[in-house]
Amino acid sequence: MTDPSLQAWTRYIAIDIHKHYLMIGGIDAHKRIVLPPRKVELHRWLDWAQANLHPSDAVVLEATTNAWVIYDQVVTLVGRAVVAHPAKVKLIAEARVKTDKVDVLTLAQLLRADMLPEVWVPPLHVRDLRALLSHRRRLVSLQTTAKNRLQSVLHRLNLRPPDGELFANRQRDWWNALALSATERLRVDQDIATLDHIGPQIAAIDAELRRLSTSEHWAEQVPYLVQLPGIALLGAMTILGAVGDITRFPSAKQLVGYAGLGAGVHDSGKTHRDKGITKQGRRDLRYVLIEAARAAVQSHP
Repeated sequence: MTDPSLQAWTRYIAIDIHKHYLMIGGIDAHKRIVLPPRKVELHRWLDWAQANLHPSDAVVLEATTNAWVIYDQVVTLVGRAVVAHPAKVKLIAEARVKTDKVDVLTLAQLLRADMLPEVWVPPLHVRDLRALLSHRRRLVSLQTTAKNRLQSVLHRLNLRPPDGELFANRQRDWWNALALSATERLRVDQDIATLDHIGPQIAAIDAELRRLSTSEHWAEQVPYLVQLPGIALLGAMTILGAVGDITRFPSAKQLVGYAGLGAGVHDSGKTHRDKGITKQGRRDLRYVLIEAARAAVQSHP
């Protein structure tokens, strides 16, 4: 079977996705502009795509927040659909003149030359898991911010908290009895209300993650991870969501690089200097693996 990346397509079309519109343009195999750059409003996009895209087209779009929805619609209409890594495309195609029309034609030319740094397109169940974990991280961040503000009140007023979990429900009477100014009381009450609101939401997400861990997509893989020191259910689901299909990594070394955990190095001329980890890759995967390593060191011989 012919590699689709090497096939000569009738048109090479690029889609630059913005918040309210798409910029679309394309060239043919001889670099001639056959689809002059045009702006298509998002609410008109699907009708335009069904009327103008053909199975003989190759299409590229950059990975953005709503790229997957556009990709799902495009992939059924064209012969080849590619999602490009935006940061790496920028390095390849850095230009002094930068407009939407220039960008879209540059993307199309990179597609024709097969020079695009592609990203893996995750299936729907992986996208859903990633979105759920991202939502949980945002809630935890809000929860942590509220707790830090409450802690700062105690430090500022030199107050000694009672023993036990400071933000547990049984401590509410202590918080309510604090002698605070009217404005300080308002802020404290609202931060406590934030904790009361967010706590059940995080618990609901954790329950959904437990359910997903037994679903057909993840049930076989979760046990292999949770038996490892330092990895509990949340860490296991984070790893699985970040990695997706493990077979897309030919070697363990490439997976390490994807997590940004490989050692950096500067080797030029007579200079050789080892550096720390590269931190280039999926931040969520890198974070959970580092946390797992810390827990393993503390709890396992």
